[in-house]
Amino acid sequence: MGSSHAHDHPDHEQDATCDVAHGKAQPAAEDKVLVAVFASPVAGFLLRYGADAGYRTFLMEPDPELAAAARAEGAELAESVDAFAPGSADVVVTDHHRDELGVQLRDALAGKARWVGIMGNPRHEGPHLRALAELGVPAGEISLVHRPIGLNIGSRTPPEIAIATLAGLIADRNGKPGGFEF
Repeated sequence: MGSSHAHDHPDHEQDATCDVAHGKAQPAAEDKVLVAVFASPVAGFLLRYGADAGYRTFLMEPDPELAAAARAEGAELAESVDAFAPGSADVVVTDHHRDELGVQLRDALAGKARWVGIMGNPRHEGPHLRALAELGVPAGEISLVHRPIGLNIGSRTPPEIAIATLAGLIADRNGKPGGFEF
């Protein structure tokens, strides 16, 4: 028995997604920006995998020493979400223990990002809630910060967390629930 390919099924020949998957066509151009906030092992994998998935990837790291180290490792740095077209940037905060957390989230929300999320255990109240409230961010804006983020695949390691996060972003961009519902 041979494997089933798109060319074996006449109804699949007109499927543009199938053509892209088989390398017969290029995906439609879209301005997708992925901004990882704070240098971390997860951010490194997220930026690498995001670039493979067609995002323009950037790191926002307010600590000058950490930013210099990330740049030396090849990360492209961004100072602000304002540098990107409104609605093009997906912003992922990769460390919820940093003192700059509230300021980074407030600025991402104000920068008209398409999507803003923060990693963290959903069983505990997110530290971003208090940090944003203390900065005077209205509750309606705070509620726009996604947490938890990514697909629930039981990820434990930085590469797995990055894959789950990126899969969740792709599902959201495509208006899909993620998981196994089609």
